[in-house]
Amino acid sequence: MTPAGRIAFGRGVCGSLEEAASREWLVTDGLGGYASGTVAGLATRRYHGLLVAATAPAGASRMVGLAGLDTVVVVGDRRFRLSTHEWSGGAVDPRGYEHCASFDLDQGVPRWRFDLGSVLLEVEVAMMHGANAVAVVHRILTGQARLEVTPLCTWRDQHGDRFAGADPGVEPTASGFVFESAYRVDGPNYRPGGSWFRGVAHREEAARGLGPMEDVWAAGTFTANLSVGELLGVTATTDLGLVCPDAPAVVAAARTRADALAAQSGATSDDLGGILAAAADQFIVRTPTGPTAVAGYPWFGEWSRDLFTSYEGLFLCTGRAEEGRSVLVRAAGTVSEGMLANTADVGTLEYNTIDATLWFLHALGRHVAQTRDVDLAAELADTVVAILSAHRAGTRFGIQVDPTTGLLRGGASGWALTWMDARIDGWPVTPRAGQPVEVEALWINGLGVAVDLLERVRRPAEEWAALRDMAISSFTRVFPVSGSGLPDVVDDAGHAHTDCRPNQLLAASLPHGPVKDVQAVAAIVAACRDDLATSVGLRSLSPQDPAYRGHHRGGPADRDQAYHQGTVWPWLIGPYVDATLAAHEDTTHLLDGLELHLSEFGLGSVSETADGDAPHAATGCPFQAWSVAELIRARTRAG
Repeated sequence: MTPAGRIAFGRGVCGSLEEAASREWLVTDGLGGYASGTVAGLATRRYHGLLVAATAPAGASRMVGLAGLDTVVVVGDRRFRLSTHEWSGGAVDPRGYEHCASFDLDQGVPRWRFDLGSVLLEVEVAMMHGANAVAVVHRILTGQARLEVTPLCTWRDQHGDRFAGADPGVEPTASGFVFESAYRVDGPNYRPGGSWFRGVAHREEAARGLGPMEDVWAAGTFTANLSVGELLGVTATTDLGLVCPDAPAVVAAARTRADALAAQSGATSDDLGGILAAAADQFIVRTPTGPTAVAGYPWFGEWSRDLFTSYEGLFLCTGRAEEGRSVLVRAAGTVSEGMLANTADVGTLEYNTIDATLWFLHALGRHVAQTRDVDLAAELADTVVAILSAHRAGTRFGIQVDPTTGLLRGGASGWALTWMDARIDGWPVTPRAGQPVEVEALWINGLGVAVDLLERVRRPAEEWAALRDMAISSFTRVFPVSGSGLPDVVDDAGHAHTDCRPNQLLAASLPHGPVKDVQAVAAIVAACRDDLATSVGLRSLSPQDPAYRGHHRGGPADRDQAYHQGTVWPWLIGPYVDATLAAHEDTTHLLDGLELHLSEFGLGSVSETADGDAPHAATGCPFQAWSVAELIRARTRAG
């Protein structure tokens, strides 16, 4: 990253396959679809492609369409192949990254420049906002050349693969072709043709223990003879009736949008605030029932826990409170038995979460506190009371308030209901049934939010204030502060599990949380600082614990085993900064590592997770909503 905050790389990164292939870019369409790849141009994931379309709201399902473009630049009698492919036998051919002189994110637009001797070629990628459409611009900056661009096509579920069989249906049009009646690709001087590229390998899928191979169809060629300033543009869209703007217009509109988002957030597009505003925008999507947010790219859709943990950073800190208001109203209309659904990513609504609804209450409280939107408080007051009443009476998965303590318990055999939700063969890796510390903090905070909202709209709040006070008193007794901070969970037998985890931070950081004594807050911060804090977030378990796993790598079971057993989670930097401030301690430099991380993995964004062991290499989704949101919020809090 340059000193001004611009993300840019020269030959040292671009010319190294390992460096360039480990850095991923992303552009999105505001619907849950995206285009993504690596600086090297190598598709390291099955999820990479230029047109990955959301086929259900908020990316609950997606299809990979245009997988890539194979570009050849002809200069005299020389042919420069700019693509980079890895094959089933391990060969990398062609090695187009070797011609790449630079890469940067220019106002959110990925841009490559290829040095081909007398010719300097620039390539840019952008998506239309609000449409499943992508544009790629190839522009000659110096010299003259002939360009030959071959679309590489498929049509498959993003989690799956596809192999060569019968030739796919490719219907030529006046400006290109339609692939399998699913999407249209347009460009100049289309020459029909077709053959299978067999044995395309995705190295990241191999590393994740998943199927790494697929075949793609090379669907003819677009051509153009270009001089300085001239371009070849290619567009693709799943909306066969869409009159798509030309490719340069799509790119220009993306830049204009990035400037507007930065200004809305109080930043400029080329500083860190502007970069983070653009990163936040990637997660915010439109659905038929209103706006929401995708939890992460490339494989997540909407998850309510992630949405409302991210809410303040994505919406309030970026000047998008009005959109946020619609998010809250939309969610309130879906409450069932006092609960929000966890996700629909698995194909049906699942309610296996004890904390998502509590995060909703927190988000609502932050919105009203910051916007003074009493009308919203009045509109959703009945929903808030219904949520509290359902939790007090008892709802799904054994979630119910203990009438003797006012604390909330939950758990059911085989289920993991907190954010530490990894399971292997149907059983939780991190069993936390009973009373998890952050759930109690969120419950008490939710009661505090309810009291505040009800009092604002002059509705009775005494019973909930009494329950809040009982819960706070019980919390102080049940969760005593020790050398490792607070217990992580008190099980149904009353046994306190004292493994050192970051969940305790919520008790000291939430606005209406149960721990306000400065000495107690300082003890929690000290416990987390000593064993959990890293430069890119907090470990999910102390390295001193025998169950600690320092690497979040390998096949699905290996990764799930480590997911919450030591793996670093960047989103936790938000509660850590809050608690540090509450302890009247210095937050200088706490965010330095995450700000540098913006140029290390998912470019301009923050990853889902990182290894617990140094050097804390990034893992999981390269682009994760709550990681970005909590960095934005923490920057606002830390000043």
